Amino acid sequence: MTDYSSDLKPLRRGHAPSVEYGVYFGLIFAISLPGAVLRSLAAATRLDFSGPGPLRRAQTRAREITPAIFDV
Repeated sequence: MTDYSSDLKPLRRGHAPSVEYGVYFGLIFAISLPGAVLRSLAAATRLDFSGPGPLRRAQTRAREITPAIFDV
């Protein structure tokens, strides 16, 4: 039996992101970058280089937050 009670929206595939999405993504990326750099520096002082770098951390954070703003 199919469950129709969930309120999930289908993913939009094949559409280019809007300019507004790019602006928000860029702002969130720029805001999260200093924190990611500080976190990577803290990991470097412990000689723990196993995690992702600061750019990847900031990009991941922006990819998590931006769709939540647009409720994609």
